[in-house]
Amino acid sequence: MPSASVPISPVPEGQPLTLTDWRSAYGAGASPAHLLGALHQRLHGAASEHAWIALIDAHALSAAAAALEVRVAAHPDRAAALRAMPLFGVPFAAKDNIDVIGFPTTAACPAFAHEVDANAAVITRLQQAGAVCMGKTNLDQFATGLVGARSPYGRPSSAFSSAHISGGSSSGSAVVVAAGEVCFALGTDTAGSGRVPAGFNNIVGMKPTPGRVSNAGVLPACRTLDCVAVLALTVSDAAEVMAVIEGADPLDAYSAFQTGPSHLPTKLRIGVPSVPVLGNSQGADPLGYAAAFAHAVSQAEVMGHTVVPLDFEPLHAVANLLYSGPWVAERHAVVQPLMDSHPGALDPTVARVIGRATSFTATDTFRAQYLLKVAQRDTAALWHHVDVLMVPTAPTHPTHAEVDADPVAVNAHMGTYTNFVNLLGWCALALPGGWAAGLAAGLAAGLDTPGLPFGVTFIAPGASDAALARLGLMWESQLNGPLGASGRAGTGSAQSTSNHATSSHATDNQAWPASEPRMAIAVVGAHLSGMPLNGQLTQRGARFLAATHTSPHYQLFALPNTTPPKPGLQRAAVDAPAASIAVEVWDMPVQAVGSFLALIPPPLGLGSVELIDGRWVHGFICEAHALSGAREVTSFGGWRAYIKSLA
Repeated sequence: MPSASVPISPVPEGQPLTLTDWRSAYGAGASPAHLLGALHQRLHGAASEHAWIALIDAHALSAAAAALEVRVAAHPDRAAALRAMPLFGVPFAAKDNIDVIGFPTTAACPAFAHEVDANAAVITRLQQAGAVCMGKTNLDQFATGLVGARSPYGRPSSAFSSAHISGGSSSGSAVVVAAGEVCFALGTDTAGSGRVPAGFNNIVGMKPTPGRVSNAGVLPACRTLDCVAVLALTVSDAAEVMAVIEGADPLDAYSAFQTGPSHLPTKLRIGVPSVPVLGNSQGADPLGYAAAFAHAVSQAEVMGHTVVPLDFEPLHAVANLLYSGPWVAERHAVVQPLMDSHPGALDPTVARVIGRATSFTATDTFRAQYLLKVAQRDTAALWHHVDVLMVPTAPTHPTHAEVDADPVAVNAHMGTYTNFVNLLGWCALALPGGWAAGLAAGLAAGLDTPGLPFGVTFIAPGASDAALARLGLMWESQLNGPLGASGRAGTGSAQSTSNHATSSHATDNQAWPASEPRMAIAVVGAHLSGMPLNGQLTQRGARFLAATHTSPHYQLFALPNTTPPKPGLQRAAVDAPAASIAVEVWDMPVQAVGSFLALIPPPLGLGSVELIDGRWVHGFICEAHALSGAREVTSFGGWRAYIKSLA
């Protein structure tokens, strides 16, 4: 079994890695010309093998650094100027299906290479924020693959093992981030291309809700599904970059920017596969992925969350639609002219995959759309039972030899837990999840890492990007692993070179993906989960946060002549008998609160309710006059217990 390796090229002492490192360096007076010039020399001397297709030349880099200094000099306050450019002088890489002025776009196909006269929308936003593109990275040709091995520019390996694949199609982007060669990189994700390589390289892969980030200037794989993904060493770095590039774009017909919740419940219901598909397609698990995922699940439980086993067959059925169905015709729509004129220009496996498009008819396409619409409706019910899903990012980590032996089947297996996400309109966050036990012997050999990295992915409903990122902070702070393959300790460690905490408190003074204003509402009666009026909450996008109790200062009454039966909650007078009453707290979009209020009949209304932990939230209260003659049911401790007693 191949052993793990140390980083491809050790990161020089003092080179910034994270956003905070770069900001600290510039804040201390360093110049982009100096820091980026040193990085440029490193990349030209010992860049990750096969990860780059093109690097910026020295003249262009010097011009970019000078332009940044001109922008700063035009501002009377340097510190304020730097704050106005949140990515000032930060180096990044772009997958070579994303247009960047100064670089040809190749999509890993030399015959397709062409110069561009405009930046992709995401590149424009990054450059306006001060970021500098150091080059274009390798990919599975035309973003067709999850292995990272289908490119005439060479095939990158995992930053941890030359024998194992990098993952694709955003292969080069993941490797250069893991190696500390750039602060972050852009990838694209149709079926997992921004997640699988993150998992194989011990980094973060943030895949937004489809439509959240503009695809203008991005060569599509499947235009209706593609997402620009962010690959970074930390969740906070990925989230800050996402905050820069997200937003509506009239130049992208599929742009559909929507905001969602800012936070998920503190204690989550995490859905996991009841029968995880782990190991290779023959059923063997030489790397110990089953044990690694079991450990990750136990970690979620240690964090206080509830793990809910789920039948994933409906999701696997959706995943099968992507490559077994007519969506492959979207890829054909992009490359058909090249395939017709120069059929030998494509990688043989890529040509084989895309060539299947001609076997589908328009009728097949509509039938598949009908199946998908039903699946979207049916799988949406998952979110009534769980808050997020947690899955292995990939079932195993293949070697190059395994891919060579069966390139199509191995690639398909990689998408087991990724293919369905974009079809269903969900967002996802790939995170380091520990280490594969199969190479633990590497520790005894004195290697810097215990083996190959193991990755997990959290999946949430569409528009939950901001909340999912905050969950990622909590996971990251618990794991506290090393930064990619850089050899440096992760944030939160005493050995870290950065003071940038990635705890749940790290977002107070930094950019973050946008979220909609929401209001916590405590419900006490017919709006409780499973009660007759709970649908008034869920229909307005409200999400369950917690089951808790009021402070011990309340009385509960059964209101007469109400349909369905409803309680009245009243804060007790001083020295009057009182108790803690069971309530549920739900999180509702502020824009939906008005229509909810319109449904609340007198004598009920929304006021302020004190919870058992001392917090005050909006919640149901009752006018005092309506409680005269009503039956007091405080002794039951809550409305659910009272209703049960009637049965």
